[in-house]
Amino acid sequence: MPRTAQHAYRTHVAWTGNTGSGTGTYRAYGRDHEVTAEGPPPLPGTADPAFRGTTDRWNPEQLLLASLAQCHMLSYLALCALGGVVVTAYEDTADGTMTEDGAGGGRFTEVVLRPRVEVASAQMRERALALHGTAHEKCFIANSVSFPVLHEPVVTAPQES
Repeated sequence: MPRTAQHAYRTHVAWTGNTGSGTGTYRAYGRDHEVTAEGPPPLPGTADPAFRGTTDRWNPEQLLLASLAQCHMLSYLALCALGGVVVTAYEDTADGTMTEDGAGGGRFTEVVLRPRVEVASAQMRERALALHGTAHEKCFIANSVSFPVLHEPVVTAPQES
């Protein structure tokens, strides 16, 4: 029987954008806030600049993309280690599309992960490519969202002598 477990997570978000008049008007307040959790340093947050945030802090949309990319990478690296694929480098550039609904809301409609992976030998390339599909199936975050998370992986290996 497969092992099942529940894991609990807690974060704290504190708004730091009160400029003196609270939310008296839409333009009167800052979108700055801090995200904290037990252990890591505080994460400075804001809104996307399209929604009156700033570019010097993380916004929720960027954090969602980062979470998807991180989860895929961590699942992928574990599968490679267990499957005999030696990864020597990994990076990903994730792009997401969010569409506003015209009524003040919206939703992500798609995210594309573009992992660039280097493996120790050319013989590992095919297996390394295939493991991206399995990593997607195992990724906790990708399994939790209601929009497609697509992958465009590239796997390279050093030139064989």
